[in-house]
Amino acid sequence: MAAYAHESITVADTAIGLTEANIALADSLYGRPVKRIIATVETAQIRVTFDGTTPTSTVGHIANVADVLEIDGADARKFRAIRVSSSGALKCTYEV
Repeated sequence: MAAYAHESITVADTAIGLTEANIALADSLYGRPVKRIIATVETAQIRVTFDGTTPTSTVGHIANVADVLEIDGADARKFRAIRVSSSGALKCTYEV
């Protein structure tokens, strides 16, 4: 796999997904879809979903500071995150 993009996403009180431009960039650079996103949870605890469901502060998988999430490229557009109590951050690397 080759890394082709990196970003920091602020996870606040409204559910947020990954950046569409970074997901689509794999096709334009390499002619194939994103294969995997590696995301490290920083700053604060968050909740995540991988199936398009909107997480809340009590719904979704809990992810703690320093947890590493591996998001399959097929789920990249369905991934969502929200803070539990205070805003957190996800440091993401996109790979093909």
